Amino acid sequence: MSHGTSSPGTRSFRTLDEAQVKGRRVLLRVDLNVPMENGRVSDATRIERVVPTIREIADNGGRVVLLAHFGRPKGKPEPKDSLHPVAAAVAEHIGRPVAFAEDCIGEAATEAVDALKDGDVVLLENTRFHAGEEKNDTDFVKALAANGDLYVNDAFSAAHRAHASTEGLAHVLPAYAGRTMQAELEALAKALEAPKRPVVAIVGGAKVSSKIDLLENLVTKVDALVIGGGMANTFLHAQGVAVGKSLAEKDLATTALKIMEKASAHNCAIILPVDAVVAWHFEANAPSQAYGLDAIPEDGMILDIGPQSIERVRAAIDDA
Repeated sequence: MSHGTSSPGTRSFRTLDEAQVKGRRVLLRVDLNVPMENGRVSDATRIERVVPTIREIADNGGRVVLLAHFGRPKGKPEPKDSLHPVAAAVAEHIGRPVAFAEDCIGEAATEAVDALKDGDVVLLENTRFHAGEEKNDTDFVKALAANGDLYVNDAFSAAHRAHASTEGLAHVLPAYAGRTMQAELEALAKALEAPKRPVVAIVGGAKVSSKIDLLENLVTKVDALVIGGGMANTFLHAQGVAVGKSLAEKDLATTALKIMEKASAHNCAIILPVDAVVAWHFEANAPSQAYGLDAIPEDGMILDIGPQSIERVRAAIDDA
């Protein structure tokens, strides 16, 4: 068995190195919430990330039962959010057949899982077709757990939500981190527990509201915090920059200023854009132009950082 960078003795979580999978049903939570166009996967990045974990378990004789969500159905079946078309894309990437079950619990799931032989893979239907998923309902957790002997979580990108398939299962089955999860957790430990300084963090995304705690925590740990994405617009607005029609949470201006004050108290430099790429429509290939922050058009929207900002971020990363 090969071990990652840290031995089980120093690691605070169990990995596949410690899991006995042969002949056992492995409930593997993955993130398959991929972009679709005309019934086909248009960007397979998330599938590619979990291929090593699926292959490793299957190669070692595990019976792989994939659990995933797709879109935001409101706790009931929604044909447009079915994972069925994703099964073929997963099969293509792992180079072996992937069966599909019309439900993630109940008879359809049990039949599909019972049909597996060692090394086989099945994808169960969207976990969010049941209200119990997002509620982390104990009965739903039990119904999911009935089809597995152990649980492996490889969905780091969905791990911030305590849902039945991302958190609940870890309490009722022996639980392990998949290889993607392991790599992410090891990288976080390296960056935040005892980092080589100076250390720079980069955050983006649409909203400040969903990351307030994260930002307040980060400014006490890093030497510089680069803020981009829609989130940067909220900070720029808080500083009095006119952001036009850009996505910004204007009601969080005081929160943004509070985070900046906390950063300053902890000697953390906050690096915000100094210029921006502006377009008039939020769509691929829309005509765009770079503007300084003092000249954002009233009817335009900031959709990216500008060339000077890119150089500034590059310099911060080079220093780190």
